[in-house]
Amino acid sequence: MQKQLAAEGLGTFWLVFGGCGSAVLAAGFPELGIGFHGVALAFGLTVLTMAYAVGGISGGHFNPAVSVGLAVAGRFPASRLLPYILAQLAGAILAATALYLIASGQPGFTAGGFAANGYGEHSPGGYSLVAALLIEVILTAFFLLVILGATHGRAPAGFAPIAIGLALTLIHLISIPVTNTSVNPARSTSQALFADGWALGQLWLFWVAPILGAVIGAAVWKAVGEKD
Repeated sequence: MQKQLAAEGLGTFWLVFGGCGSAVLAAGFPELGIGFHGVALAFGLTVLTMAYAVGGISGGHFNPAVSVGLAVAGRFPASRLLPYILAQLAGAILAATALYLIASGQPGFTAGGFAANGYGEHSPGGYSLVAALLIEVILTAFFLLVILGATHGRAPAGFAPIAIGLALTLIHLISIPVTNTSVNPARSTSQALFADGWALGQLWLFWVAPILGAVIGAAVWKAVGEKD
């Protein structure tokens, strides 16, 4: 199981370093910044590339909510949930640490939001707690549906990472203005540790909503997609 945990840690590191790194280092770069579209694409590309790189070793979860959803759907042993989640958190926190060290090398650096997730006054668009909760639940539920469908035996072989990566890109295109997009408690935790103090106070929502969404997505899949 050590190789599986190492793969999950590496994959989650790449997701946070690539996705959040694009937001922290490149999104608002003067005149050449990649903006919301670039950040959304970066998150999708991290999952796509690491799913091909190490997905065959660990299953390519890179996200505690995904692991929970797969366990609910009967695709993943519940006994492995805690080790997987700890590996994902370790990878995410190491990535955020590396990003902080890199970003702080710029003169005048302040951590600010550090690509953390938030609601209310800390939502990019000022969206409420209820709006943040709803969008995170809905988008994580559909993310699980895509994952479960793309990895089902009926799906074309070899294309699952593409569908999953594109789904994550779409999710970010929809929800960056609302919550800065979580759908991943490990990603939210790692950035909250380095952002201004408000982020840790709002972190609970970005555990509760994605996990609830994942459970709903898995339940819907079992009801409508598991059998012909």
